[in-house]
Amino acid sequence: MTTQARPTSGVSRTAVIVAQARATEDARADRLFTDPYAQSFVDAVGWIQVAEAGRLNQGHFVLRTRFFDDWFRAAAQSGCRQAVLVAAGLDTRAFRLRWPAGFRLFEIDLPGLLAFKEAVLGVREAVPSCERRTVRADLREDWPAALLAAGFDPGQPTAWLVEGLMMYLDPADNDRLLDRIGMLSAPGSRLAVEHINQAYTELPQMKAVHERLRRVGAAWRSTVEDPCAWLGAHGWTATVVPQTELAARHGRPVPELTDPERVGSARMWLAEAVRSAPADSAAPGRA
Repeated sequence: MTTQARPTSGVSRTAVIVAQARATEDARADRLFTDPYAQSFVDAVGWIQVAEAGRLNQGHFVLRTRFFDDWFRAAAQSGCRQAVLVAAGLDTRAFRLRWPAGFRLFEIDLPGLLAFKEAVLGVREAVPSCERRTVRADLREDWPAALLAAGFDPGQPTAWLVEGLMMYLDPADNDRLLDRIGMLSAPGSRLAVEHINQAYTELPQMKAVHERLRRVGAAWRSTVEDPCAWLGAHGWTATVVPQTELAARHGRPVPELTDPERVGSARMWLAEAVRSAPADSAAPGRA
C-alpha cells in the first residue's frame, strides 16, 4: 500500500483518529462494543499523535460509537431494511454488527478513502454480516445519483447516519445534504447526526485542535445552536441525547469536553430523528 493511499490528511485523517479510539476500546475487558478491524486500520497508517483535546475526546468517540450502534439496532427492529453511512470513513458496522436477513448497507465516501478501507479489509478477509455496497462520491456533488445507481431504494424506510462530518461542511452544504437525504427518505425513515455549537469551538482546549485541522486542510466550517429546530425545518422530528445520559447508562465517566459542569454551554450534539412533515424552506438554528 503506497503512502498516497493512506488517509493521513484532510477529513480522512480524523477517520484514523476515531479508529484509534475504537481499537483502544476493543482492547478493554469491559468494552462497550467490539471492533476487531479498527487496529488493522491503525497499523496500516501508523499511530497519529493527537492534541490534548483529542485524548480528552476519546471517551466521547466511544460513547458516540455505542450510541449509534444501539440506534442502528433499534432502526432495524422498527422495520428499516436499508441504511446509509454518509461519509462512512473507516466505519465497520457492516462487519461487526448483526443485521436482519436481507438488510442492505450503503457506505458513501471519497474514492481514495474507500480504496484504502477495502485494501485493509481485504487483507483481513473480512466478510460483512449484511449486503454491503460502497458508493464512491464527494458529498458536495451529485451523490444521490451514485447512491441510486448502487441499488438504493428510496421507497423503503432508511436509517441514515451522519457521524463526524457536519462540522467540516459549510452551512449551505449541510442544508443541501439534509435536503437530499430528505428527498430520498420514505415514511418511517430515521436519521442520526453529530454536530457542535459555537461555544464548543471556542473552548480553550480546542485551540490546538483547530490549528492542526487547518494545517491538514480539515478546518471546521459550521455550527448549530438548536439541532432539533434545524432538523425540524428539514422535515425531521429530533431528540438530542446528552453524553451525560450515555455515560450514566454505560457506567463510564462523562467525557471532559462534553461535561456541562466543565464546559458550560459548549455542546457536541448527538441527535436522533424520525421523518416528519415536509421541510420548510427556512433552516433556523445553524450558523
